[in-house]
Amino acid sequence: MRLIKHPVLCNYYVTYRCNATCSFCDIWEKPSPYITLQNFRENLRDLKKLGVKVIDFTGGEPLLHRELDILLAEAKKAGMITTVTTNCLLYPKYAERLKDKVDMLHFSLDSPDEEEHNLSRGVKCFDKVMESIAIARKLGERPDVLFTVFEQNVDKVERVWKEITQPNGLVLILNPVFDYNSVQTGGSLSEQSLNQLLWWGKQKNVYLNEAFISLRQNGGNHVDNPVCKAASTTLVISPENKLVLPCYHLGTKSFTINNNLYNLYQSAEVQKIVALEGKLKECEGCVINCYMQPSFAVEINKYFWKALPSTLKYNYIKSTWKQLI
Repeated sequence: MRLIKHPVLCNYYVTYRCNATCSFCDIWEKPSPYITLQNFRENLRDLKKLGVKVIDFTGGEPLLHRELDILLAEAKKAGMITTVTTNCLLYPKYAERLKDKVDMLHFSLDSPDEEEHNLSRGVKCFDKVMESIAIARKLGERPDVLFTVFEQNVDKVERVWKEITQPNGLVLILNPVFDYNSVQTGGSLSEQSLNQLLWWGKQKNVYLNEAFISLRQNGGNHVDNPVCKAASTTLVISPENKLVLPCYHLGTKSFTINNNLYNLYQSAEVQKIVALEGKLKECEGCVINCYMQPSFAVEINKYFWKALPSTLKYNYIKSTWKQLI
């Protein structure tokens, strides 16, 4: 049974540019402009009309956008929940400007070992993550540590929890890695690793969406009975001010918005693509977290019930539930 029939999330790519070269991402390889304030204001108006509640300001590295603080402030004024994930290279420089503007601020960290983390990111940023945690805490911010889990670093979860997140009173978010397009991440997580993550997800101040694990154990999305609701739950806007469908990672079609996002999304041509979400041949086996998370939240099925306890846990810790009422 479908509970919510309108989009709830916008993945707003403020730029594809990045100051890191992560091995498990190809976004940084793309040439890219930056979004404009005018286009954002036009789209924000229509996102609100469409029922969107959360805007993820993403990239690339979102802090490369020099007006990110203004974008966040306007989103907050419009009643949106805001989220930003950063590699922290620029956070110390802009921390004061971002204060109180990000509801869910995520600092990426893949290892408690400096050399290992820097190698995965292709740039020296471990020290910046540590510095950013100290600065954020001093400012009264509550960042999360976003740990992308690979088979080769799952054994480092305990040290990150014990040495970094617990002493600083932070939430540790476990983000199981996924393959997409030609990007290879070293293979799927083993059953043993998936079970380790399930155990960690029950620990204090650790967030793991258990439905991510269940979906992987069941072979991912299946086109004959899709769980993915990417296009109907999530609007993807590119730095070129285009609506990308059915999701960023597949991106088979894009439409120029031209100050008309509301009507564009409702159009027959767009809705025809929305109707194919999770059913395209490329969707078979998909486990991409950023689209599955909202998919689990809008329809009552086995994944909804798997996701619910961890979702309630995180929103209680972060107090974001108050903004959804």
